[in-house]
Amino acid sequence: MKVLIVNTSEQTGGAAVAANRLMASLNNYGVKAKMLVRDKQTQDISVVGLEGKLQKRWYFLWERFVVFCKLHFQRDHLFEIDLANAGTDITRLPEFAEADIIHLHWINQGFLSLKTIGKILRSGKPVVWTMHDMWPATAICHLTLGCNNFRTGCKNCKYLPGGGGEHDLSTRVWKRKEAMLEQGSITFVACSKWLEQEAKSSDLLQGQSITSIPNPIDVNLFCPGSREEACQAEGLPTDQRLILFVCQRATNPNKGMQYLIDACRKLADEHPEMKENTGVVILGGHADEVAQQLPFAAYPMGYVSDRQRIVRLYRAASMFVLPSLSENLPNTIMEAMACGVPCLGFRVGGIPEEIDHLKNGYVADYRSVADLAKGIDWILNKADRAALSAEAVKKVRHHYATQQVMVRYIEVYQQVLAQKHLMI
Repeated sequence: MKVLIVNTSEQTGGAAVAANRLMASLNNYGVKAKMLVRDKQTQDISVVGLEGKLQKRWYFLWERFVVFCKLHFQRDHLFEIDLANAGTDITRLPEFAEADIIHLHWINQGFLSLKTIGKILRSGKPVVWTMHDMWPATAICHLTLGCNNFRTGCKNCKYLPGGGGEHDLSTRVWKRKEAMLEQGSITFVACSKWLEQEAKSSDLLQGQSITSIPNPIDVNLFCPGSREEACQAEGLPTDQRLILFVCQRATNPNKGMQYLIDACRKLADEHPEMKENTGVVILGGHADEVAQQLPFAAYPMGYVSDRQRIVRLYRAASMFVLPSLSENLPNTIMEAMACGVPCLGFRVGGIPEEIDHLKNGYVADYRSVADLAKGIDWILNKADRAALSAEAVKKVRHHYATQQVMVRYIEVYQQVLAQKHLMI
C-alpha cells in the first residue's frame, strides 16, 4: 500500500504537524507513505516539494488578490477565507501516479484548486481527506464562529462586506464545490467528534462518508521530564508558577490571548501575591506585542519550531491555557497533556473531548473571563497537580498515541481500497 499525504506546508501549522506524524508512523509500520507539499522546509527524503517557485507564488498571490478585491480592498478576513480558484495540478507528478491512495490534509492558499481536486477524483484513485477545520464543509471559511448557513447552503457570508448577499461569493464557491464533489467520492476524516458532527450537518457533504480520528502524537518525544532542568535550559525562573500560552501567532484574536490577559488582570486584583509568584510564557509570533499587557511577569519566546525546545517549554510550565474561540482538536493541548501539564480551555469545538473537566484540567464557560480566571486559580492553587498530571498523560497515551491513530487510518485505507476493487 502506497499513500501520498498532501498538505500545503511541511512543518508550519497544526495540520502539517499532524500529517508529518502520520507519515512517520505509517512508514514505521511498513506502509509506504510520502508527503507532497508546496512548501518544503527540511531535507527529509520522504517529503516532496513542488518545483516552480514563481508559479507557486503566482497561484498564492492570485487567490489573495481575488479575495482582496471581494473584500473591497480591506485586509479584514484576508486570510480567513479561501477560494481554491488556483493551484497546481498534482495529477501529473510521478508521486501521484505511484500512489494507491491520495490523502489530502490542509491544501489551501494556492496549493490545490477545486479544479485539481476534481481531477484527482476523476483519476479513480481513492481519496481520503482529513479535515483540520470547517473549510471542506463550507464554501469559503475555515471558522464558522456561530454561522449555520453551511447546514443549508452558504450565502449572506458574514466575512464579506455588507454580509454578502443571496448570490454572493460564498454561494458561487459553494456551487463549484458541489460540482467538484460530483466527480467522485471522498472519505472525510474529522480530527474530533465535534467536527465530525458539524461536517455531517453540512448540506455540501450529504452522501459523503464522514468519520473521526484524532491527530496522532509521539508520546516518546512528548512526555514528562524535569521541570527544573527545562526552566534552566530555557532561561526561565524555577521559583514561579508558569502559565504557558502557545499558538502560531499570539496576536490572532481567535486564539483568545485577550481573554487570558483579562483573566490574569482579574486574578492580580483578587490575589496580589500572584504578581510575585506567577509568570506567563508566550510561545508564538508577535509575542512581544502582547507581553506588556500582562500584570504578571511575561516571558515572550517568539515563534519556536525546534521540537526539543517546545518539549522543554511544556515541561517548564505549571499549566497550559488555550482560550481559543474556535478549535478542532488542538495539537498544543494534546502535547501539553502528554508532558504532564494540566490544561485549561473554553468549552468549544473538540477541547472538551481532550480536557476532562476537573480530572486532567479545567474546561471554562465559553468566552467567560471569570470562569477562565477561576480555572487558572483552581489548577494553580487548589487542585492536586500531581493527580491532574498523571491523568493528563494517561488520557493522551490511551487515545492519541501514534500507534492507535495509525491503526485506525490503516483501517480507513483498507476500506477505501476494498470499495475501489468492488467498483472495478
